[in-house]
Amino acid sequence: MIKIINGKTDPDKIFARVSPKVDVSGIVAEIIDTVIKNGDNALFSYAEKFDKVKLSSLVVSQQEILDAVESVDKEFLSVLKKAAENIRLFHSQQKRKGFEIKNAQGAIVGQKILPIERAGLYVPGGTAAYPSTVLMDAIPAKIAGCEQVVMVTPPNKDGKVNPVILAAAFVAGVDKIFKVGGAQAVAALAYGTETIPKVDKIVGPGNAFVAEAKKQVFGQVSIDMIAGPSEILIVADKSNNPKHIAADLLSQAEHDKMASAVLITDNFEFALSVSSELERQIPLLERSEIARASIDDNGKIIVAENLDDAIEIANQLAPEHLELCLDNPFDYLDKIKHAGSVFLGKNCPEAFGDYMAGANHTLPTSGTARFSSALSVDDFIKKTQYVYYDETALQKTAKQVEYFANKEGLTAHAKSAVVRIESNE
Repeated sequence: MIKIINGKTDPDKIFARVSPKVDVSGIVAEIIDTVIKNGDNALFSYAEKFDKVKLSSLVVSQQEILDAVESVDKEFLSVLKKAAENIRLFHSQQKRKGFEIKNAQGAIVGQKILPIERAGLYVPGGTAAYPSTVLMDAIPAKIAGCEQVVMVTPPNKDGKVNPVILAAAFVAGVDKIFKVGGAQAVAALAYGTETIPKVDKIVGPGNAFVAEAKKQVFGQVSIDMIAGPSEILIVADKSNNPKHIAADLLSQAEHDKMASAVLITDNFEFALSVSSELERQIPLLERSEIARASIDDNGKIIVAENLDDAIEIANQLAPEHLELCLDNPFDYLDKIKHAGSVFLGKNCPEAFGDYMAGANHTLPTSGTARFSSALSVDDFIKKTQYVYYDETALQKTAKQVEYFANKEGLTAHAKSAVVRIESNE
């Protein structure tokens, strides 16, 4: 049964923001070290140990990809292409341009925007396949201009990769695909092996072992984020259909037993109606056991004094997904300070953002929307500055730099600033 809370409450007690109960850092460190030392041999060994498959090759061949595309339902392939089109449209607006300016002393200063050369995508296997994540992670990298987009994903017990994953990779334009998962896949991307190229950044969700591996290789490579349990926060008034709100809450509750589904409303009777509707809908779900645990352990309905208080609580929570199920949602949009992605109005369930809208669904969790953003083209670029002083600009600036550097006690810095004008005297 979902918990109903009256009035304002401590935000830290709302979402299930807890660390994993089992510390896997030692196991992951050992896996990473083994991959560094033994390369492909370690990956073959771990495939046999963890995935229960003896592989003859780590590479997904072009023929395997084409066979997968041919095997998937044609309607699904069409939907994949439409989703990819929307994702490309949205992310193409994120492309940055460099700039070049002249400062007050006449120096030329500028910034170049460059793509990272090689991006690595981790795509989970396990109980659910997520071709949508392939599109969301690969397409921004391709738009950024990465020379190579490399994907790793665990094989199934017959040594193959789920065809829907391969079809999505084909549509997104992934360059290379390898049959490897877990912490060992992250290690292979970070350090390279005989077969798998070393990348510059690793993105994509995974289990506790994958998340820990991303933590441990950070610095060797860049990473996108360490994702926590999925979250949805819905702000809704009594004019909504309780059936719709309950369905939206369950769309995240079915992800994971640790997922958090929270409703904030200004009407107690509506809160009760949504609670009753959840009890009706949960047994009908295929993943009812997961949703049941999520709702019972982490589900909450907060009854606020008014909608302004509801927005204030939402900002304190900084949720991954925020639905504003209101008649006039745009009136509240500018009041939202912290959210990974906002879904506006009564006709916009969060699932639209997961699949078809085009905005990215790889989002900050655990309150990190206070300082971080959805995955974007920006994640696959770097910025290089450049500076040019001609002799006139040098003459105008050298003494100022000398004075500044001497104030910091860095006399060699100071000397390097004035030595050129001294030699001209």
